[in-house]
Amino acid sequence: MARFVVRCPSCDEELRATRLSCQSCGTNLDGQFEIPALLQLAPDDLAFVTAFVRSSGSLKAMAQVLQISYPTVRNRLDEIIGRLDALEQGIARRRHEILDALEKGRLSAKEAEEALRKVGL
Repeated sequence: MARFVVRCPSCDEELRATRLSCQSCGTNLDGQFEIPALLQLAPDDLAFVTAFVRSSGSLKAMAQVLQISYPTVRNRLDEIIGRLDALEQGIARRRHEILDALEKGRLSAKEAEEALRKVGL
């Protein structure tokens, strides 16, 4: 199966889902849909998170399954948490920049609204 792409291959900006389709009844939804932070993780990070959930969040069980030390599992989880925090902070920072530009008159209300929609209100 093809990997879910979340970054533009041309400019490396965040992609947005714009169409969702039901394979059963053929219903289509068009719009701007935010891609959850978990899906923006690298495939190996997402696999780690999936294994972590399947092990009921037990670092000890993860260490046994992956055959690595407990501290290594803890460090890996901390790195992934850091990447998730960075993704969320990037969104918050972009929203702040847009609102700041609106306040300073560098963006019109309409432009700010469109920019905020792209970021995901």
